[in-house]
Amino acid sequence: MKRNSRLSLALHTLSHMAGDPDHVRTSADIAKHAGTNPVVVRRVLGKLREAGLLTSEKGHAGGWRLARAPQDITLADVYLALDERLVAAEETNETSTCSVEHALHKRVTGVLQEVEQSLVARLGETSIYEVCGPKSG
Repeated sequence: MKRNSRLSLALHTLSHMAGDPDHVRTSADIAKHAGTNPVVVRRVLGKLREAGLLTSEKGHAGGWRLARAPQDITLADVYLALDERLVAAEETNETSTCSVEHALHKRVTGVLQEVEQSLVARLGETSIYEVCGPKSG
């Protein structure tokens, strides 16, 4: 999996957290381990907090921890929390009058939406716990 994507960072981080769910991790520690910047970590994990997958605590002993049991967080939960999609949002400023372009766009968009639904369904079959659980290191 591509190491610099938001999804990769989120899944990697959550999988480590699943191995020790009570351990609080700082953005700096996560960033060092993932080879990225703490600001990137905070942006990604902030989305997961908004989705109810993580909690964060401020202060000297603060950091990030799972908001739910690892068995209750699916890969689909993470994917959807980050709002990563195969199908781009509809553009409203289309100026083309080409009927072939419109038909092609409609068909391809429909196929990609079906693939997206299938992807989310399959990701929903696997929890973070199943990926790494207590054996992560």
